[in-house]
Amino acid sequence: MPAKSPKNIEFKTALDETLEGWRDVRDGLIDEVRNIPASTFDFRPADGVRSVRELIQHILEVAMFMTEELTRPDTDLTRASWGKLIGPHTRAAARAKTKQQLIALLKSQMKDAERCFRAAGEIALNQTLTRFDGKLGTKMAWFHHGIAQEMYHRGQLATYERLMGLEPALTKRIRGG
Repeated sequence: MPAKSPKNIEFKTALDETLEGWRDVRDGLIDEVRNIPASTFDFRPADGVRSVRELIQHILEVAMFMTEELTRPDTDLTRASWGKLIGPHTRAAARAKTKQQLIALLKSQMKDAERCFRAAGEIALNQTLTRFDGKLGTKMAWFHHGIAQEMYHRGQLATYERLMGLEPALTKRIRGG
């Protein structure tokens, strides 16, 4: 006899689940940014390393770039140099300088990205693209790579927080604080 399934199970598409996962990463990132005092946004743990502000701007640059590239019908990451591909997004992210501006852009960029990915549709994300290394891959695989990159940098922010004597937002949440 087959097992009964709960009535509250909601079946989602791979796109829904991917966007849900990205939203979770982004919400956690925003929590970390909120946790860092604005007066410390120029902190950098060592010479030649991004400051808090620069790291957040970089996360935004890559997210904007990823959204544009993966939702276009002819994605080819070898069509131009990295600098030319990300350039417009670098300028857009650099305009956000204050803590409030960066948080607002993190929120609005996520909303814009969700709208763009839903408009492109899941079938489009199963199409191939030419990766930076010249090999073919799916847009969905590269989407997951982009989300992992954002999570990596969220971890860097948590390390910055520790170096500044702050308890990261996620640690506070886990402890129930």
